Amino acid sequence: MSRVEDFQELRPLLFAIAYRILGSVSEAEDAVQEAWLRYEGSPAQPESPKAFLSATVTRISIDVLRSARVRREAYVGPWFPEPLLTDPYQDPERSAELSDSLSMAALILLERLSPLERAVFVLREVFAF
Repeated sequence: MSRVEDFQELRPLLFAIAYRILGSVSEAEDAVQEAWLRYEGSPAQPESPKAFLSATVTRISIDVLRSARVRREAYVGPWFPEPLLTDPYQDPERSAELSDSLSMAALILLERLSPLERAVFVLREVFAF
């Protein structure tokens, strides 16, 4: 399989990881695109593209949460992810997964976690990494 095929197959998973960490569709898409650039630019083919890309998109998402821009734009109210109006992948399985997304209790939990703790929680509990 080529890198493009690997990436396209894993793109929904990467978007789900980034979206659940960042809570913003546009920031999640940016994180996925940045992960693609790093994957395409890596000199050697990783043994596990899924592990490489998942780790990369997680690190990028954590960096976004820690950035000065995010701290300057900190919202004082409760944190809720931006709703997904349409499924960008038009896949019924993906739509079902996103519709069963985080409950209110999980949102409150994620709000109280630091960026690193949030990433660990999402990867371990949601994706079983």
